[in-house]
Amino acid sequence: MSISFESCPLSANAFPAESSSTARRLLTAARGRTRVPYLWVTVVAALVSLVSLVPLGFIAIITVQTGWETASKLIFRGRVGELLINTALLEICTLPLTIALSVALAWLTERTDLPGARIWSWLAVAPLAVPAFVHSYAWISLVPGLHGLTGGVLVSVLAYFPFLYLPVAAQLRRLDPAIEDAAASLGLNPWQVFFRAILPQLRLAICGGSLLVGLHLLAEYGLYVMIRFDTFSTAIVDQFQSAFNGPAANMLAGVLVACCLLLLMIEAMLRGRERYARVGSGAARPADKRVLGWLAFPALVLNVAVAALALGVPFVTLSRWLYIGGTDIWRVDLVGSAFLQTVILAIAGGVLATIAAAPMAWLSVRAPGRLQRVFEACHYYVGSLPGVVVALALVTITVRLVLPLYQTFATLFVAYIMLFLPRAMVGLRTSIAQAPVELERVAMALGRTPFQAVRQTTMRLSAPGAAASIALVALGITNELTATLMLSPTGVETLATKFWSLTSEIDYVAAAPYAVMMVLLSLPLTYLLYVQARRATGQ
Repeated sequence: MSISFESCPLSANAFPAESSSTARRLLTAARGRTRVPYLWVTVVAALVSLVSLVPLGFIAIITVQTGWETASKLIFRGRVGELLINTALLEICTLPLTIALSVALAWLTERTDLPGARIWSWLAVAPLAVPAFVHSYAWISLVPGLHGLTGGVLVSVLAYFPFLYLPVAAQLRRLDPAIEDAAASLGLNPWQVFFRAILPQLRLAICGGSLLVGLHLLAEYGLYVMIRFDTFSTAIVDQFQSAFNGPAANMLAGVLVACCLLLLMIEAMLRGRERYARVGSGAARPADKRVLGWLAFPALVLNVAVAALALGVPFVTLSRWLYIGGTDIWRVDLVGSAFLQTVILAIAGGVLATIAAAPMAWLSVRAPGRLQRVFEACHYYVGSLPGVVVALALVTITVRLVLPLYQTFATLFVAYIMLFLPRAMVGLRTSIAQAPVELERVAMALGRTPFQAVRQTTMRLSAPGAAASIALVALGITNELTATLMLSPTGVETLATKFWSLTSEIDYVAAAPYAVMMVLLSLPLTYLLYVQARRATGQ
């Protein structure tokens, strides 16, 4: 039996006449209590938002302290121009290729009769389990001469196209096929139907996925160091390691933040304000699968080639190095210690980031408004910053103001919370939206405090979304490199940092077990992401 709160609204009229006065008192008390959690939740969300603005404030303060004359010399110089050109070329070359590949794979796996479509769909998401710097490690091992822009674009497309494939595939599953039928009835051939009726409906998914890929291109460090392609992230880390937080590193961080903001503005302009919702009576029917016919073979070749390049190359390379190293490279004490520390940091960071995002997620559902949108923008802004910028800000703040916190777990977890707040928001907000607010009001009317009401109703119902958020954040922490390198306490070595230290010494054989353990740890989290994406569209 289920109770509909819409058909049985919580009001004094719902009670018998003899108890109406008591009901009114309960409801008045419940409504009065609802103001309390909104106030406290708003305060907590505001505090998290202020902490999120620390990197931006840090860069502004350092720029003022450096002085305009020195800052201008550090910013307007040939090296910065070279990095800007490299960044622009990387974005311009990588994003169109990633969009074309992701849309093609999504169309083939979701809207055609491709043999084994469900398997190819999973294989299109699986590269997320392989960290980007492990992709570059595999390709450099296979093709030692792969360097520069060409190598950077190739590895970037293979490492990051799943971020675009997932939203595009989800959008294709939601599209109403009546739009295609109407276009075909007007005399358009299949190609014209795709480009004029279907592709415009994918604009939001393409823009959102491209923004995510573009931000990863700006933030990535390990991939481009191994490929020997200079970007702002690699230059900042080099400056940090050589001059320890010198003004040059801070000014480069400022330019990198400006690039992130520019990318956000471009995505907002391209996204537009068009409506994409279906309007009309009735329900959308499932789309008919397109018959590929003779195109089935080239479609299979494309999927096999992508899987071989994105998954086969890392698998073959890692297998080769493991075979060369034999059992001697499996140092249980070292590999086991790094694995255990990675798991602890990933789970703890996932839980803390989800807790920090919970007030904002609850507020965005229960009390949307201008103030809420400002706080939410702060949450998403910090998630768009490269890890090296956040780490550099925290290093400077702890060294100058609170030295005892330098290279401590507290500082490291603050960095993780900042970097992965948007990931934690995704699952939480959806789950909270599905929990009726009437349950909280009923609980308070029955004598529960506001916090008890939220904890016993909404938080319990949103537990699956919270678990998904923790898994998403844990996946990011497992593969995170730059912030962990710069902020982790002495003696702490994760799988990523241990792998990086060995590859920096060109000891690819000893690094292989750490890469394998990272992939094995990321695979179940990646599969959870894949399953959640399909469940969100009813599959």
